[in-house]
Amino acid sequence: MFLTKSLCYPSSQLRSQCQGFDRAIITQANTPVGSTIVYAREKKTFKVTPEIFSTFIKENPFPKKKWETCAVVGNSGILTNSSCGEMIDSAELVIRCNLPSLGKGYERHVGTKTDIVTANPSILVKEYGDLMGPRRPFVESLHSYGKSMMVLSPFSYAGNTPVCLRAVYSIRDFESPIQPVFFNPVYFQSLRDFWRSRGLTRGLLSSGLQMVNIALEHCANVHLYGFWPFSNHPFELNAVENHYYDDKKGIWTVHYMPDEFDLLLRLHSQGVLRLHLGNCRPGRN
Repeated sequence: MFLTKSLCYPSSQLRSQCQGFDRAIITQANTPVGSTIVYAREKKTFKVTPEIFSTFIKENPFPKKKWETCAVVGNSGILTNSSCGEMIDSAELVIRCNLPSLGKGYERHVGTKTDIVTANPSILVKEYGDLMGPRRPFVESLHSYGKSMMVLSPFSYAGNTPVCLRAVYSIRDFESPIQPVFFNPVYFQSLRDFWRSRGLTRGLLSSGLQMVNIALEHCANVHLYGFWPFSNHPFELNAVENHYYDDKKGIWTVHYMPDEFDLLLRLHSQGVLRLHLGNCRPGRN
């Protein structure tokens, strides 16, 4: 585990240093035409043209008023048979990671409510052929997320920009109600510096951890579900799949998920957030 000493988590410093309300999402207000965007994970830049500017949301979508309860839902197989769906859906704001499978019998365990969902470029490449062919299957797959906000990361690597833009254009062309927005690499860099100074030095921050930080800045009570990067259940000791909806193995080439989990566990122990690892039926947690 990466932290050998007690973690001191100053929430006020997270807000003041990272400024999620103003900087988490690229907007027309904070990134005008002619701006230079520096990619988060490589030393390349991108000049904002009028065409690209038109894909930016007009203003920051996050309210200055805090939500009372927020649920950030990862995709670990620990959610299988967890009966956490009702508890997840009861949160005022529900954030889901990486276009997870909803419905299909999973409702009881993961819920269906979605206000924000992330979409890693790697998923667009692997599951939808880089959106170079028919795009209707991609857009139809978004129906389960309703009118939620979909967070894309076109400015992590330069190679991610074209596929993320194709995703936005596909959503527009097929008139999907989902709202695509772009994660701001400036916010990513401030989060990276914030947690590196507190011991999280290995690997790149996962999109799940980034969304947890957004929740910490905007929510009075943050609950996490489906965050468990290990192959056995912590209580039942049975085997746990990487995802609750498939049996694909986890391949961590840029993230150190056990290190991130250690951070989350320490924040849980300090009462900063609530990490749900057990069964959500009455009397169990």
